[in-house]
Amino acid sequence: MLATALSNYGMELDLCEIITIGSGLINHTWKINFQGKYYILQRINSDVFKLPQQIDDNILLLTNYLKEDYPEYFFVSPIKSLKGNTMIFLEEFGYFRLFHFVESSTTYTATENSKQAYEAARQFGRFTRLLSGLHTENLKIVIPDFHNLSLRYEQFIEATKNGNHERHIIAEKGIAYLFSQKQIVEDYENLVQKNLFTKRVTHFDTKISNVLFNENDEGLCVIDLDTVMPGYFISDVGDMIRTYVCPVTEEEEDTSKIVIRETYFEAIVHGYLSEMRDVLSDAEIKYFVYAGKFMIYMQAMRFLTDYLNNDIYYGAKYETHNLVRANNQIELLKALIKKENLLNKIVARSLETNSRLDYTISN
Repeated sequence: MLATALSNYGMELDLCEIITIGSGLINHTWKINFQGKYYILQRINSDVFKLPQQIDDNILLLTNYLKEDYPEYFFVSPIKSLKGNTMIFLEEFGYFRLFHFVESSTTYTATENSKQAYEAARQFGRFTRLLSGLHTENLKIVIPDFHNLSLRYEQFIEATKNGNHERHIIAEKGIAYLFSQKQIVEDYENLVQKNLFTKRVTHFDTKISNVLFNENDEGLCVIDLDTVMPGYFISDVGDMIRTYVCPVTEEEEDTSKIVIRETYFEAIVHGYLSEMRDVLSDAEIKYFVYAGKFMIYMQAMRFLTDYLNNDIYYGAKYETHNLVRANNQIELLKALIKKENLLNKIVARSLETNSRLDYTISN
């Protein structure tokens, strides 16, 4: 498989040093050393991305736009194969693409300090700001209804009615809590119906591992653009809040460790608004904290839905794995709601002082 893929780029397998990297659940990734130069080879998961060519089309659209309008922006584009394609298809093995490895760069699997949270948020904000002139209707919808909260809620209801009855009994407390927070869905439907938000180029997967950093922990650029689609800012901001502000991941079983780190939240606010303050409307900024509620609530529902449906989407390493994930996110949602007023005050204060120069990062 790898030999055939690499041959499309003029590389011989016997002359390559290959290391499997990353912990992603979707794509497979390898670091390739060929004649002293490093590359990143990826295989696209076509079970998740039903039409992988759409990903390639979107990245080509972004590449051309940024080269034309912002040539100084550091953007990692796929390398063309010997036949001039930026994505190749191998019978029985699927779709592949190759990137240059960015020397002296690093990625993190978890946010280790508030500086990283700030830098990552700034990079995702810059990405959306620079692409604000791109007509979003030209982007392909690679995962339809990915962050459609109304649909996720309907799927949750269906799972509670027709899912595994024994698991329903075990998860009854979590199910009841999520139903009690239906207002989050109603708020989403209200903002959609009233067109309160602008659809922009949205990354949709803003975990810290999708930012490249230099040796000084300064953000270089965002990577992993497979999920880029038209969307609302709450998807990107919400997933940063969901994955940066808590010291433990969604896999943590000990819910006593789930807390909201206010300094990390403040770093996200400053970093994102340093790029997006003049792009977002006042109405959108009012929903900054809601973005966290939106994403955490949706993820909790998706985990619990999968648990009730016998783990058909995320899979599970043990019987209650998705229940643990769901309860983890429920506790995170509770912690966020408990501090909602304080976090809104942080946003308001940030609007008065937001700039890279007057924000002092405290780890």
